[in-house]
Amino acid sequence: MLHFRRLALAGTATAVLLSLAPAANASAIPDQSRETSAKGISAAVTLRYDDSQARGWEAAITAGVASWNNNVDNVKLVEAPPGTRAEIQIVATSGWPQASLGPVRPGGRARVELGSQAVAQGHDKTRITAHELGHNLGLPDTKPGPCSQLMSGSSAGTSCKNAIPDATEQARVEAAYGNGIAALVPAGGRILVDAG
Repeated sequence: MLHFRRLALAGTATAVLLSLAPAANASAIPDQSRETSAKGISAAVTLRYDDSQARGWEAAITAGVASWNNNVDNVKLVEAPPGTRAEIQIVATSGWPQASLGPVRPGGRARVELGSQAVAQGHDKTRITAHELGHNLGLPDTKPGPCSQLMSGSSAGTSCKNAIPDATEQARVEAAYGNGIAALVPAGGRILVDAG
């Protein structure tokens, strides 16, 4: 029994060290990961996304990204040039939407699956996209919730088209990416499935 506990503790320590390794690598990412103002002060963490595998969702992705970029200052989402590494992989699937829970860091990895099953049931593509990106930026679901909360997701019903994070959601993302903290704090890594 004691031998088993030692192995379990050693495995836990290894897992903790492995989960911290990307954070160390993230600090070595060059200036591309943070925009710099004219005064030389870091203005925003820049995260690149690749939506080359999300055909049929282009307009919703553009609108969902714009929703976040227009409502928060400490992080900006930009499309990765073809052939370059992106922190956020966006793909179209036939299932329910799902995403990895962040906050994703520069140099890290996150995934968004834009599931057509939710669209078939009447949910808005732009709201789905903005909601799933919210998970990558560190926001959990707030189900059940009103339409005014982006992270209430499908619980707000199919008539809800709101794709804008409310003031509380905006503040949480701002805090997660303020002062470069996203480059230091490991992401949760959980996958959140937004089934109705």
